[in-house]
Amino acid sequence: MRLDNSRESSNIEDRRGRRMRLGGRGGKIGLGTIVLALVAMYFGVDPSVILQGASDPGSSYVTEDGPPAQATPESQFVAKVLAETEDTWTAIFNEKGWGTYPAPKLVLFSGATPTACGTGQSAMGPFYCPADSKVYLDLSFFQQMEQQLNSPGDFARAYVIAHEVAHHVQHVLGVTDQIEHARQRSGGSEANQLSVRTELQADCLAGVWGKYSDSQRNILEAGDIEEALNAASAIGDDRLQKKAQGYVVPDSFTHGSSAQRVRWFTQGFESGDPARCDTFGASTL
Repeated sequence: MRLDNSRESSNIEDRRGRRMRLGGRGGKIGLGTIVLALVAMYFGVDPSVILQGASDPGSSYVTEDGPPAQATPESQFVAKVLAETEDTWTAIFNEKGWGTYPAPKLVLFSGATPTACGTGQSAMGPFYCPADSKVYLDLSFFQQMEQQLNSPGDFARAYVIAHEVAHHVQHVLGVTDQIEHARQRSGGSEANQLSVRTELQADCLAGVWGKYSDSQRNILEAGDIEEALNAASAIGDDRLQKKAQGYVVPDSFTHGSSAQRVRWFTQGFESGDPARCDTFGASTL
């Protein structure tokens, strides 16, 4: 990616180096819930779905202040990618007449951190919390992408950030609340199918971001799109389930298969149009 001349977003909340400790009453996520969330994340489930509302009336986790985190090439990269998403979605919101785009905060943390959706853990990977409109990211996930998911590359990392920001776009446009209400009325495989369509729409919107940002600022280099497609394929439910348990259960999918994730990112990138990301109206995914 060509980001040398890109600005860095100021919407970064850097909590790296802060320690978690038990604090006052309210909001504690029990050990069982954390374990469940970790297992769920391995299978591609959004951890905020499990963490939200899972508070224990006992103790809560709070962070202790530490020395300010030092900027690193990785944190600067994140800030530049976030700035690209801000510029792109601000422009798209203006063009579509959607009003002012309220850019999300991106929280960098190490190990664990409190969120409005419960306690975030680095093992869960990056996630978006609609309750506080923040994206959470432990930079160690980038190393995991290379070593465990075989998904190296700067644009693969940018895709991950853009996907979580896309969840923020869904939240701002009211999609998140609509789907959550529908999920509560349904159950089992139907609820999972709604989750899949939500995630695939976020993949498509991440593709829209990539196309728009490149058309305006020429950020892409040879091989970048292949990096994103490789990352999308690596985190498909079928591949994760096959790796974890040796077989695939399509009815339990929550994020979509590798082929589906690649297809919808590609659709967003090739069209550059959010209207082409209507996964909820699509007869086939």
